[in-house]
Amino acid sequence: MPAAGNYSAAEVRAAIGMPAAVDAVREAFADLAAGHFSQPPRLVFGTDDQAVLVMTAHHAPSGAAVVKTAGVVLDRDPAIVATLVWTDDGGQLTAEAGAVTALRTGAVAGVATDLLAAPGATGLALLGAGAQAADQVRAVLAVRDIRDLSVWNRSPRRVGPLLDTLATEFPHVRVRVAENAADAVAAADAVCCATSSPDPLFELSALPERVHVNAIGSFRPSMRELPAELLGTASVVLVDQFAAAGEAGEIRHALDTGLLRRGDVLELGDALSAPPEAKGRTVFKSVGVAAQDWAVARLLAQHSRRR
Repeated sequence: MPAAGNYSAAEVRAAIGMPAAVDAVREAFADLAAGHFSQPPRLVFGTDDQAVLVMTAHHAPSGAAVVKTAGVVLDRDPAIVATLVWTDDGGQLTAEAGAVTALRTGAVAGVATDLLAAPGATGLALLGAGAQAADQVRAVLAVRDIRDLSVWNRSPRRVGPLLDTLATEFPHVRVRVAENAADAVAAADAVCCATSSPDPLFELSALPERVHVNAIGSFRPSMRELPAELLGTASVVLVDQFAAAGEAGEIRHALDTGLLRRGDVLELGDALSAPPEAKGRTVFKSVGVAAQDWAVARLLAQHSRRR
């Protein structure tokens, strides 16, 4: 049967669980490293505060392609409003891509956490309580037995609804609201940063000696969630793809100041085939690539054929 239909955000959520999304994104990055995707650089129109992004990927072995358009307004909730179109030899489907984006952004953090975080990690810190936040937690819990969660957000009013959602889904996890970002990360085994901050959220000294840090919020040179010293001293600095993440504020600043060299930065697809030795502090910086959208859209196409 051909893939067909128009998936709302709720239908995307009903069709795809986070463990399946993590597996699909992991497979897509392996295919990306193997050269199976044609993935042009994303198009960006607009300003730092309000932009339209267009991302597309074609998967040669399957002949399937995805195109996503996303409107980003940083002071809007949700910040991203997007539409995705999937096309394969059997047909076409569309989906509300805000849910797709949150799923695939969480999923790639799950892939990186599974690769780099300590196997016995039980403590997670979440910085940010926006639209991406819950999926960051879901993804880490899909790959690690997290028991303690610390949450910090600049606007306290946004934390309550997020905690209600997480408490319902993960009643076994102990959750606390941290007074500040440094307090949140102080005892963490893994950290997820999901903010649009222009300045580092914490100092290097706030982190434990062994911790894995995901940063998915910043996507422009003017944004930086992480201190440059963290990237300069981490045992592993991982990105989804350097062509995409190389212009993000964390990576750009560390390169420009000499704390990081291009050869120090690994791409996720390569790291999956040759896992680096993770010790001390490790970092994963992601701005997202279209192959991730393709991976989640493929799950939707498979779901559509089963309906």
